[in-house]
Amino acid sequence: MFRLFLFLSCIFALSNLQAAGLSKSETRFVYVDANGKVQSSEVISRFTGKLKNLPHLDPKLARAATIAEERANAHSKSRCWRYVKQALLASGAVDSYPKTALARQAGDELVNSYGFTRLAVKDPYQAPIGSVIVYGSGRAAGHVEIRTARGFVSDFRASTPSHRPLIGVYAKLDSSSPRR
Repeated sequence: MFRLFLFLSCIFALSNLQAAGLSKSETRFVYVDANGKVQSSEVISRFTGKLKNLPHLDPKLARAATIAEERANAHSKSRCWRYVKQALLASGAVDSYPKTALARQAGDELVNSYGFTRLAVKDPYQAPIGSVIVYGSGRAAGHVEIRTARGFVSDFRASTPSHRPLIGVYAKLDSSSPRR
């Protein structure tokens, strides 16, 4: 009975979307969430961002940014480092799941265990797409996010960077491109 209700809800919602002009769009994906509400989200078919004068960055970082954006929530779940770790692993930017528990420790682990480099970037808005931005605040766990074409993402999407003090911006260099 519940499945029939969900099916009918989808049909009703799709007819509403068609009236709104969304059903013919190939850039939206329509689905029913766990609460039975019809939702839609943008389909990211290819990455179109530029790496801001740093073409020697590993392209897997751009893929990590896309994966993180696809998996992010609307609001924080207080699991920023976990979501960033999963995106980095899924994209192939790291070869094993990072072990540190606190977000503020992310930069050190990425540099020491995964070949990342700390970039000389002090403004998160100037961070290249796909870079990992780490923040700290005293004894707190800190925060970590990935720079995207539209903003910043961890376990949630944001158009502005974290308000916490910046520890560093980290990226992995592409081993196949020549060094300057």
